[in-house]
Amino acid sequence: MPLRGPLRRPALALPPSALPSSNNVITKTPLRISPLPRSVAVRQRRGHATHLPVPDTRPKTAIFFPGQGVQRVGMLTPWLEAFPSTTSEIIDEIDSVVGYKLSDVIQNGPGKDLNLSPNAQPAIMATSIMIIRILEKHFNFRVEDNAHFTLGHSLGEFAALVAGGYIQFQDSLRMVQKRAEAMSNATRQAEEMYGGEYGMVALVSSKAEHLPPLIAAIHEFVGYDSAGSKVESADDWSPIDQVLIANVNSKTQIVLSGSISRIKTLVEHVRQFLGHDPRAVRLKSDSPFHSPIMKPAVGVLQQMMAGNSMVKGRENEDIVTFPGKVTCISNVTARPFESREQLKDLLARQSVETVQWWDSIKYLDQSMKVRRWVGIGPGYVGRNLVGKEVGMRGKDVVKGGGVWAITDPKEIEEVLRGLEETDFYEDDEWQDAWDRWD
Repeated sequence: MPLRGPLRRPALALPPSALPSSNNVITKTPLRISPLPRSVAVRQRRGHATHLPVPDTRPKTAIFFPGQGVQRVGMLTPWLEAFPSTTSEIIDEIDSVVGYKLSDVIQNGPGKDLNLSPNAQPAIMATSIMIIRILEKHFNFRVEDNAHFTLGHSLGEFAALVAGGYIQFQDSLRMVQKRAEAMSNATRQAEEMYGGEYGMVALVSSKAEHLPPLIAAIHEFVGYDSAGSKVESADDWSPIDQVLIANVNSKTQIVLSGSISRIKTLVEHVRQFLGHDPRAVRLKSDSPFHSPIMKPAVGVLQQMMAGNSMVKGRENEDIVTFPGKVTCISNVTARPFESREQLKDLLARQSVETVQWWDSIKYLDQSMKVRRWVGIGPGYVGRNLVGKEVGMRGKDVVKGGGVWAITDPKEIEEVLRGLEETDFYEDDEWQDAWDRWD
């Protein structure tokens, strides 16, 4: 599927292979185009040595992946129609790994079946990686050539680790499937043993300054206030009494998970003692994700990651490759994974820990100076969350970057063109360092 449309010709002379062809069709040459930084050009004009390694002055780029809730029946259709041969191969691989026709559930539903976690989670993750595979094969867009960071929201972390080169797709898909099954079973057992209703509720504050006291009040109410505490303390409470902060999604939104009756009591407590009234929205979730009720999923993942890869030809290799090709951000710490052992620990614990999405975006935006954000996978929830926090949507000339999403083949042209055009905005920190050295 060729991309058509006028492209801005770069100011610096580039090899013909890096420029659009005469009929304005982007060729299958690698997308990454990095002209000489301004400081290097200046040094050349001044006759100074330029044999030192040229720094990567492109704006820093993050690729992110969605979590559960974005699934919809027929979400593969546009990809099947645009890239029939490639998608057919990937679908066969997906169905073979999970052991049944997941592709039929994705395409034909019914929705109540697709929305079940054991179907929804592998469906979303597999669709995200299908898009990555299509970008690689048809547009020569390789993640390691175009991104400095990968991250994913909850379930999306598994796709981020595949894209970043840490876990093979087939291994990750198996883990997602077994994780979802364990989560679903844990919820059913809680209902059978203790009764009650379990799920997730989003709390949205009208002002950003309301969020810190809201989180503090919830921690005081439920008795958990630090990462790592949930696994150890899960046995201290019956499921009917458990409620935790599952996600901190933005400066005004968190998600509570656990017993619905307990969540209602907590919300009433907050409204009474904090003096403001956050809006509560019940989410369509069949399980209380990221609560201690999900503890069985931790054990499943720990066991799987203690073994080797199940991919043919890699049976004697560890299931996790470290380091990967691209830095990946952990949901639990909102910082890069630091070792193979830490990655295994955090990825397993993630099932019962708070997803620190807002802190992850703040870290990349404010500390790492990421200026280009590309969401890959079904739905626009991730793009909207990121765009709101960093204050961009689409290409932003003023900030020198943009926030995009690829959820449909028709969006590829805009995103790749936006990345190509913003490739010429130089990273300020690198530029300042080179100017001082000059």
